[in-house]
Amino acid sequence: MISEIKKTTEQKMNKSVEALKLEMVEYYGSMVPVNQVANVTLIDSRTIGVQAWEKPMLAKVEKAIRDSDLGLNPANMGEIIRVPMPALTEERRRDLTKVVRTEGESAKIAVRNLRRDANQQLKDAVKEKLISEDDERRGEDEIQKLTDRHVGEIDKLLAQKEQELMQI
Repeated sequence: MISEIKKTTEQKMNKSVEALKLEMVEYYGSMVPVNQVANVTLIDSRTIGVQAWEKPMLAKVEKAIRDSDLGLNPANMGEIIRVPMPALTEERRRDLTKVVRTEGESAKIAVRNLRRDANQQLKDAVKEKLISEDDERRGEDEIQKLTDRHVGEIDKLLAQKEQELMQI
């Protein structure tokens, strides 16, 4: 019982961490990474080209880029989306760092919510006399270790992204 709760919670926590790594777009009712529905290339040193594999996806990819809170202004050229990248001034770097921190905090909140749900499942199992209180405490400790590990991964990713952004 505890191992099942721990396993499902760990899988969900892993997904929360992975969500930080990819920009998502809606594709036939489900969210998928942009790189799975389009080819992303570098046109020149300051312009990214995004070519969707299906023409109807161009508008959705463009909207996902526009809504990404990165301050990008994509231009749909019919076959390809051109995304001019603004010069990274120190002010712009700080703004992007704030966006990264916000995304990181959202991921941490998701992990903590999963911890809360798993702990509630353990409490319910104790009430139904499926596990003992000792097993509950042991399970809560394991869930806390999982939470700490995933929050640590998120912190490590955030620090890495912030360092990349602040490099000139």
